Amino acid sequence: MNDLQTMNFPGTQARDGTALRAGLDAYRPGYALPQIFYSDPDIFRTDMRQFVMAHWHCVGHVSMVREPGDFFTVDIGGESIIVVRGKDQQVRALINVCRHRGSRVCTERQGTAKGGLFVCPYHAWTYDCSGALQRARITPDTFANEDYALREVALRICEGVLFITFAERPLGFDHVADSFGRFAKVYGWAGAKVGATRMYTIQANWKLVNENYSECYHCGPAHQEYSKRHIFARPQAQRVAPDQALHARSGALGIALEDAYYLGFDAQPGQETASAFRSALADGCLSGTRDGQPIAPLMGAFQGKRPDGGHSFLDVGPTSNFIAYPDYGLIYRTIPLTPATTGFELIWMVDADAVAGRDFREEDLVWLWDHTSAEDKKIVEWNQAGVNSIFYEPGPYTPMEFDTDRYVQWYVEEMRKA
Repeated sequence: MNDLQTMNFPGTQARDGTALRAGLDAYRPGYALPQIFYSDPDIFRTDMRQFVMAHWHCVGHVSMVREPGDFFTVDIGGESIIVVRGKDQQVRALINVCRHRGSRVCTERQGTAKGGLFVCPYHAWTYDCSGALQRARITPDTFANEDYALREVALRICEGVLFITFAERPLGFDHVADSFGRFAKVYGWAGAKVGATRMYTIQANWKLVNENYSECYHCGPAHQEYSKRHIFARPQAQRVAPDQALHARSGALGIALEDAYYLGFDAQPGQETASAFRSALADGCLSGTRDGQPIAPLMGAFQGKRPDGGHSFLDVGPTSNFIAYPDYGLIYRTIPLTPATTGFELIWMVDADAVAGRDFREEDLVWLWDHTSAEDKKIVEWNQAGVNSIFYEPGPYTPMEFDTDRYVQWYVEEMRKA
């Protein structure tokens, strides 16, 4: 992997820190963040340095690069990445910046590299799928192709799911393997494929998107369809008995899974933050679908069994979240774009042998979470509009916002190190 120590990521340069210091001084534990954290460009630049460039981020599923030459591009923190499988079967993450004069090398969202090569559209410098420069036109005799390979960032595959990081010294992956990996294995994600994707653009700061995802205090008022099907939408006291019954049913099926929490400053030093836990569905529901019944072939350890009436939440780092049902999985990618704009990508996974139109219908697969995410887009944008007001004053978190409170505490502690 090329050394990224001297790479100059746009928008990550440190400023004088005045805005950040003012925000940290104004922060009250147990309360929402001060307004400046959701709007200030300098704080956003620090966010990019402390969270986006330093952590691991999900970029997709290995089925998206099934054969040599298959590729897709993905944007993270203002950087474009080519994820590609080489002739040697290795999957790599290449910086999509030509080593000549900086043009984007690959301009397509997804496809197969013709002849196993990427040709820069500007001056036709040509790279293979390992990133090696194969051809540069009309160069002097002293020119050495090996000095101009595309830069590469670290990539890990965990149960079929692809993660990348820009960090020169990546955070450890043990917590991810113990929580995300252990759960994803039970759900058979290594043997999955992508069944559908959706991309939203939310006019709000990326932290408001993450804070909304972290709590279900809003689920009752904002997500009626979700709330009908998920016990997690109820107060904690009402969730205890159904979740205990779920674990008993899972154990009877031989699918017992213990929750794992390595959240924020609870993570061991040098390790990526991660967590995974199970929650019951409402009575009669076996999956997150319109009628509560599976709409695709059961996956992993659930194949050949009656689902146990539960689902799982999985989280990795600051931008990657996942939901697992017995018949499909869902990747949530939060993509910071500007201080007030966030991309939000959903990737649905089904069993690799499932055939669209025969074993599942895309409209059934996406129904609940496409619907719920459209609602989230609306409420988060309203949240940003209110936070922008001169009358905004951070309010206290409630017991159902415990995880959001913990997330914000972790965020503040990391920003104090900046």
